[in-house]
Amino acid sequence: MSSAIVDFVSNAQTQTLLRSAAMPDGSRVREILAKAGELRGLELEEVVFLLRVEDMALLHELHVAARRVKDEIYGSRLVLFAPLYISNACLNECAYCGFRRENLALRRRTLTQAEIAEEVKALVSQGHKRLLLVAGEEFGAGKNIHYVLESIRTIYATKVGNGEIRRVNVNIAPLSVDQFRQLKAENIGTYQLFQETYHEETYRQHHLAGPKRDYHWRLEAMDRAMEAGIGDVGIGALFGLYDWRFELLSLLQHARHLEDVFGVGPHTISVPRMELAAGSNVASRPPFAVSDQDFLKLVAILRIAVPYTGIIMSTRESSELRNQTLQLGVSQISAGSRTDPGGYTSHQSGQDTSQFQLGDHRPLDEVVLDAVRMGFIPSFCTGCYRMGRTGRDFMDLAKPGEIKKHCEPNGLSTFQEYLCDYATPQTRAEGEKRIQAMMETMSPVPRQKCEKMVSRVKSGHRDVFV
Repeated sequence: MSSAIVDFVSNAQTQTLLRSAAMPDGSRVREILAKAGELRGLELEEVVFLLRVEDMALLHELHVAARRVKDEIYGSRLVLFAPLYISNACLNECAYCGFRRENLALRRRTLTQAEIAEEVKALVSQGHKRLLLVAGEEFGAGKNIHYVLESIRTIYATKVGNGEIRRVNVNIAPLSVDQFRQLKAENIGTYQLFQETYHEETYRQHHLAGPKRDYHWRLEAMDRAMEAGIGDVGIGALFGLYDWRFELLSLLQHARHLEDVFGVGPHTISVPRMELAAGSNVASRPPFAVSDQDFLKLVAILRIAVPYTGIIMSTRESSELRNQTLQLGVSQISAGSRTDPGGYTSHQSGQDTSQFQLGDHRPLDEVVLDAVRMGFIPSFCTGCYRMGRTGRDFMDLAKPGEIKKHCEPNGLSTFQEYLCDYATPQTRAEGEKRIQAMMETMSPVPRQKCEKMVSRVKSGHRDVFV
């Protein structure tokens, strides 16, 4: 396994690709964008060509193509979730992270199961149905995996009236195959892990101590997860540690590797930019800061290069920039997030226990209302997970754009559920107008299906999906 992956992430090969990029030619760019419209993705050589596009007119065409591809695959639905940090205890010394073990200014906290239940209740009371469980990398190895497994059980068991968390995705330290099997047995959704940087020298420079210092153990985590039977995995890089072009090409190679070996690419790809973190000089001055224009180009290229994947945009970014990325193909966003253990119930600033500073402080309902006004359907859907449409089965529907037939009705029903149970009066009024307007654009058969599902929710049924 290791030798295959080392070849796949060859730093030298990636640098050669970057050096070989020709100056953009308008006709060639348009040829590549036309191919992208066929939903077949792009080759690395084509991506390299797009990396050098600076002409504003061509960038606009790239942005339009990205939004079109996202609409063809997923329609107007926008998935919402929240991260749940259960611990900031960590064994690693990562120079850019507020959780690093030598950060003595950080107040360490590991939530009890009772505290986790209270956090879940707070999130469910806002309307959330999907969580991303996050823990510092003290957890995930040896006996500590049992704390994570128990926490997942607590999350699923916690109810507030009709509300509950229906899907728990997990972002924890890399595991062995046997440990990944234990994780899968808890009915998780996606296992998510970021390589941070694919550039090995840079990786060594910023991961100074702890188990995370092992570049290849981290890189091989998705192979072990899939070997253990976890069908949906999420990859990502922390943009700002090294050249964003290099990281993007490496992410695409990672995605291609998973497809080649397991027949299933990444369910999601995350694109966090480095943000301020207490006790980290590196986070204050990113070595390779990414401009807003380059960041938008990055997102657009990623959407057309890997059309089937869910692109995740976190609350690290400002509300204004997040809204711009929605127009370029981002399909999942966190909302109302806190990055400190206990942050949803403590009502404190959280800076003494948080991993990094947030850029978007809007509450969930405000994010929902803004999304509606931009023409999206906010979705809390967990239908695919509950129907077994994961892994290869999901990809078989996503790649040709067939998954939209499930995303749209499930998105509408879960949005209606939110409007009935949690929305402010203004959000409910505008949301229901948006639902009606969307259904009016549908052909008769799918419209009848959606109308029936929405009507069932309005009459009191919950967790309606197909």
